[in-house]
Amino acid sequence: MSPVTAEDLKTELEMFCITCEDDSNLDKMVAQCVCNRMPADQWVLEWVAYSTTKNGLVLSVDSLDQFEHDVLNKRTASKQSFKREEPNRPRDIHTIHDIIKAEEEEDDLLDCYSTPAKGSQKRALTTPENPHSKRSSALLSSPGVLLSPSCFSPSSTPSQKYSQRGGKGEVVVSFGAVQGTRWAGRKSAGANIQLHVLEGPEDSLHCSYKYMFQRLRDVRNVLTEKIEELGEELRSHFSIEEFSPVSLPAQDSVCVVGQVCCDSNGRLNAQSVVLEAGPEQGAQQVRLDLSELQEYSLFPGQVVAMEGLNTTGEKLVVSKIYEGIPPPFFTSDVKEETDEEALNVLVACGPYSPSDSLTFDPLLDLIHVIARDRPDVCILLGPFVDSKHQQVEKSQVTETYDAIFSRCIESIVEGTKAVGCGLVFVPSQRDVHHHYIYPQPPFTLASLSKNPVRHTSVEELSAYDLNMLEPTQRVTLVPDPCTLLIDNVTFGVTSTDILFHMGSEEISCGTGPDRFSRIVKHMLTQRSYYPLHPPADELNMDYEKFHSFGRMPLTPDVLVIPSEMRYFVKDVIGCVCINPGRLTKGQVGGTYGRLMVKRTSASADKKRVSPCLAAQVVKV
Repeated sequence: MSPVTAEDLKTELEMFCITCEDDSNLDKMVAQCVCNRMPADQWVLEWVAYSTTKNGLVLSVDSLDQFEHDVLNKRTASKQSFKREEPNRPRDIHTIHDIIKAEEEEDDLLDCYSTPAKGSQKRALTTPENPHSKRSSALLSSPGVLLSPSCFSPSSTPSQKYSQRGGKGEVVVSFGAVQGTRWAGRKSAGANIQLHVLEGPEDSLHCSYKYMFQRLRDVRNVLTEKIEELGEELRSHFSIEEFSPVSLPAQDSVCVVGQVCCDSNGRLNAQSVVLEAGPEQGAQQVRLDLSELQEYSLFPGQVVAMEGLNTTGEKLVVSKIYEGIPPPFFTSDVKEETDEEALNVLVACGPYSPSDSLTFDPLLDLIHVIARDRPDVCILLGPFVDSKHQQVEKSQVTETYDAIFSRCIESIVEGTKAVGCGLVFVPSQRDVHHHYIYPQPPFTLASLSKNPVRHTSVEELSAYDLNMLEPTQRVTLVPDPCTLLIDNVTFGVTSTDILFHMGSEEISCGTGPDRFSRIVKHMLTQRSYYPLHPPADELNMDYEKFHSFGRMPLTPDVLVIPSEMRYFVKDVIGCVCINPGRLTKGQVGGTYGRLMVKRTSASADKKRVSPCLAAQVVKV
């Protein structure tokens, strides 16, 4: 690992809008990185996570000492204990059975010399093969729930930090008319719940496809078509007569259109912004001068129209920026019933197991929540078998990834059988067993092969009564990203962390501190689930498929974008956006989201009313 410098730390902190000019603080941070053998980016991620839990802790020598005591020292201790246990870890199923047999014989021997108390029973055996607790024993004894933490890996042990977490069931974010809201599904068992996948101009992405065969010419054509389509929307909406070539010198103010780019391989900043035009405007680049703008928000890949002076043909002094226009909302010809009950939708995002164990205790608790609240639809996003899990990274899993995933999904289906809710499974780039490409095709499961993915177009809709279907038929496997129609309420869903990717690339001035709202607005106005170009290094983009399946056919009523960033629920230009967080955050519990939605008729003045009545983010 290369030595960490103060400049490295300052650069990483700036990605999270944290400035640090105090030399004593920088020296302290460098010392912590060196002592704990941590790179700058990993240290900053640990600090951001820690300061967030402390309500925005400010960088200082005292806070850094507290951070070292609470986080870094424990991290070093856990590493040392792991190294001490390392020589004894490699065991197979036969050695584990020998250990269990020896412990049983020891228990029998002790029982010979002890007198059990009246009414007492023999102590339940607790081993890595069969970990028990009061909570898990009660759950496994209940009918219909087949998910056992011990069934996923013979060497798995329960996570101590997760079991000792606090704030269970605490509501951390509320939105809308939460007072008096009953967080439960519809009372009537025969209520029809319509669930569809809205298709785009072409057939929906319902199966795997061949990738890694992209040509630069095809990528260029996709980017060119995006500039032309969004540019035409800007021209017609703002009544612009025509766009001028970006490299043509002019003494009068001109209006140009193109895609925002960076003039180097580094991060975008106010001095490195260039505008790349499409073929109709000369396919040239021009440097942008943003000094005359009072406010702006730009990111690589953004298609914008700009007005300004370009006297030399080499630099455009921008005086005005025309932002994109979001697509219209979904409108239905179906007459809404005023007495129809609201729909309860639960949203959760993986990973579903702590980072130090494959026991899937968080998923077990989530099934408890589903059984208690009885939601109508559950949208569950990956990763289900996380590629960033410690045991997965070190190849310490004794089963195939596909087997673990199949058992996980089947347990969810069986565990929610009594509830009868609809289940929507969305893949993730971090699912180790699935295709590592974006857009990502839906999961394939042999046990659910008789239940094809239900797709429909905006023009042709057919109803599915989820309460009348068999357990496996309640499951809908969808791609990432996708647009769902649930009881005439549209949900835009993507498991890719677009908030984190765009947050590290976007630049702004005079637009306020709410970066999340800006990013969501960019997604809507650019009509794309992933408008950033070039994409993040960890994302493999297939541009031809993305052009067909990665765009937003309409503005969703609810946009679900889980992220490593802090959870929130916001209304952005009429679209309710929710980041439910992740069900686990490292070794501790995370959060999930729940929403009450109901399609209502427009008001007397024909003003649109959001169908999202209330929303909350809750700790698991």
